Amino acid sequence: MDTVDIHQAKSQFSRLLARAANGETVIIAQAGQPLAKLMPMETPSSSQVHRLGFLKGAFQIPEDFDSMGSEQITGMFGDDQRS
Repeated sequence: MDTVDIHQAKSQFSRLLARAANGETVIIAQAGQPLAKLMPMETPSSSQVHRLGFLKGAFQIPEDFDSMGSEQITGMFGDDQRS
């Protein structure tokens, strides 16, 4: 882990980012006091990535799904057909 002064970090920011992208960690300090840590982003492992269909088979949609509660809805709003 390397420590660089804030002024050096400003002038060499692209180089420091490249180092971080290669797995290094760089401490940015001001007057010898650490201020920030520049480090690579952790990418999620393949087991942490959520994929479509991850709930497949976990539940079933009833056959009457499209008409569920139609009697209650008709009772609340009436069966008055307006055109």
